[in-house]
Amino acid sequence: MENHIIELENKKRLTVSEVTAVDAFDEETILADLADEGLVISGSNLHIEMLDLEDGKLVATGEIEALTYTKKKAKTKLFQRFKK
Repeated sequence: MENHIIELENKKRLTVSEVTAVDAFDEETILADLADEGLVISGSNLHIEMLDLEDGKLVATGEIEALTYTKKKAKTKLFQRFKK
């Protein structure tokens, strides 16, 4: 797994490095891809403030409640939630 850095400021601003893609997002969940796994960002009033895939940087704001690592295959169940 590639090294990545997660910086959380007062549960309101999140910066993640080494992001390769964002699969889906809404105001409660952001599904981000890292090199070898996924990262699920959960909360409320979530917004992607900045996404720079060239630099691999994601900045999200809102009420951040949880960060969960997933295997890339496991994210398909979460992704289906957004298709409804």
